[in-house]
Amino acid sequence: MQIAYRARDITEAHIVAGLLRANGITAYVGGHYLQGAMGEIGAADFSNIHVSDEDLYRSRELVREYEARGQTEVSSSTEFSNSNEDKPTSYARGFLMALAILVVVILYLKR
Repeated sequence: MQIAYRARDITEAHIVAGLLRANGITAYVGGHYLQGAMGEIGAADFSNIHVSDEDLYRSRELVREYEARGQTEVSSSTEFSNSNEDKPTSYARGFLMALAILVVVILYLKR
């Protein structure tokens, strides 16, 4: 068994292992117990994906493709998030407007 990929966290390790399994490569995720030592926060660099020696080259090729796709998806998701950047601000403005109207109505009714 060889390490085909060192994941950032246990979740990514399972995603990559699933990708390898979907392509016919038997993959094992290691590092579950090491991550638990760090508590609720996901520990970094403890999660590895192990494959047999025969599958090492093919699995690393698949991982390269996975990482290449991840970079393009990250750039497109940041473009999407920038377009929604004003959404919390618009909610705050709407809330403040409703609060101001409510105050005016209460002051008017007290007269």
